[in-house]
This record gives sequence, structure tokens and C-alpha cells, in this order.
Amino acid sequence: MKLLLLLLSAGKLGKLLTSGGTMLLSVLAYAFVYGWWYALGFVALLFCHEMGHFLAARQRGLPVGLPTFIPFVGAWIEMKELPKDVETEAYVGIAGPVAGTVAALACYALAREFDSRLLLALAYAGCFLNLFNLIPISPLDGGRITAILSPRLWLLGVPVLAAAFFWRPSPILILIVILALPQLKAAWNWDPAAAGNQAYYAVSSEDKFTYGAFYVGLIVFLCLMVHGLHTELGPAR
Repeated sequence: MKLLLLLLSAGKLGKLLTSGGTMLLSVLAYAFVYGWWYALGFVALLFCHEMGHFLAARQRGLPVGLPTFIPFVGAWIEMKELPKDVETEAYVGIAGPVAGTVAALACYALAREFDSRLLLALAYAGCFLNLFNLIPISPLDGGRITAILSPRLWLLGVPVLAAAFFWRPSPILILIVILALPQLKAAWNWDPAAAGNQAYYAVSSEDKFTYGAFYVGLIVFLCLMVHGLHTELGPAR
């Protein structure tokens, strides 16, 4: 029995070390490009975003792992069990951008308090990161949130990603498209009358309105913040 408890403890310690180790690796990688303080702040913003998902999943009784980080790609939490309904999926999905936005606003408030350009830059990065994640396409958070309205909304994310790629080409965008292809196919062929879909997507009009309004409101707010912070920061120095 003691051996079993020891192994379980070692397993939990291993997961903690994996999460902490990948976080440290990300800090080191970002530090080589942006400097130590920005790297620490940026990874902390990623951590806050992912912990929003983590806490929301735990609140809904879903087994979930600690965040794992990959430098210049991002971070994610391991969902060991899929949500049983679309409302739970939307709840866990929107919790990340909400927590991330709160963290970005904390940077903004501290930047004002201490007249810090570094914190202002982190606030901008946090707002932009969370706004990007709200693009309505799976596997981004926006795809998980808009699924409560209709999976067909994922198709709207295609022109947004295309515009982002033409504005600033990035291998990350290509990776997102590759991961999204199966979901886009499912959205194209989505049949709301199918038995499995009726069970999973059964949700009240009130929930649809609540999540839809909050989603649009968060996008508008982050757009205003990104525009304002970009203008305030001006050209990089």
C-alpha cells in the first residue's frame, strides 16, 4: 500500500516537474529573443490563460492535467475526459480568455502605476494573445465557445486565418489550419438532426444568448484594448 502511494505521489510529482520544466524552457527560449523580464511576464500570461481552462474544467468535474508549454507555439492543458455537452465545452473554452484578459489588465494597471513600458508591452501581448484565441475555429478557444451557437460558425474562422496569414505569415497559422481541417470538415457536414448532435448540442436559448453576447463583448473589448495599446506603444524602440 505504501509503495502504491509512493508511486502515485511520484506520478503527480512527475507531472508537476513536466509542467514546470516546459514552462522554464519557454522562459529560456523567449529570453534569448525578448529578454528575461519580458519572457517571464509573457509565460506568466500564458500560464494564467491556461489556468483559467484548468480551474473551469476542475469546477465542472473534468479530469485535467497541468499546463504544458512549447516555446513559440504556446501552451495547453491535457483534457483527460471530453466534455459531455456543448455548454461545458463553451464554459471551459471561454474561461481561458477571461483569465488571460484579467491578467493582461493587471499588467496594464501596473504599467500605469509604475509608468512601465515593459508592462505596457506585456498588456498588449496578453490582449492580442487572447483576441487571437477567440477566432471562431477549432482547436482555438473561439471554436469551443461558438460551438454552443453552431459548429458551422467555425467556417467563419477560415477567412480570418487567411487574412492573418497574408498580414503576417507564420508557421503557427499553418499548424492551426492543419489541426482545424478535420473540424472544418465536420462543420461543413454538420447535421443538427443527428441523434448524437441533438444530445450533445442540446442547450437553452438563454445559454446561447449569454455565451454569444459575452463572446462578442469580449472580442470588442480586446479589439479596443489592442488598438489603444498598439497606438500608445508606437514604433518599437
